[in-house]
Amino acid sequence: MTETTDTTAPTAAGGHGTAETIRYTADVVAVRPDGSVLLIERGWPPHQGLLALPGGHVDTGESALAAAVRELHEETGVLIDTGDLVLIGVYDEPDRDPRGRYVSAAYLARVPADTQARAGDDATSVHWTPLNALPEQLAFDHHLVLADARRIISGH
Repeated sequence: MTETTDTTAPTAAGGHGTAETIRYTADVVAVRPDGSVLLIERGWPPHQGLLALPGGHVDTGESALAAAVRELHEETGVLIDTGDLVLIGVYDEPDRDPRGRYVSAAYLARVPADTQARAGDDATSVHWTPLNALPEQLAFDHHLVLADARRIISGH
């Protein structure tokens, strides 16, 4: 079930205009020790057919950490604990999603070498892809998330 945070309440006098609806999401960069990252092939628009990070909407009453764990499991079958996640960053560029304003918390999860994944939920397929050989085009702004994850992994 997709939940939306409605921020269309009137703004205070002297504000910066009408508030917009903002949707909150969580994404996961799951990386094996060999440096391969788990990507899904999107089964739905937008970006249907492109590779993306596993992730999705934060449901009502749910933290971004819990949503990241849930979405990773629903889309790939990979089960982790919230304690396995490290915040990479928050991504909030206004045009990052063609459906409207989406703000995403992205997390890094280091998973064991033998971690198996299978496509589920919104994913058509799953792929373990070397971080140094990513496709030129990824869905949304996931190339930026992966660049930031690489910096964390390399310690720079």
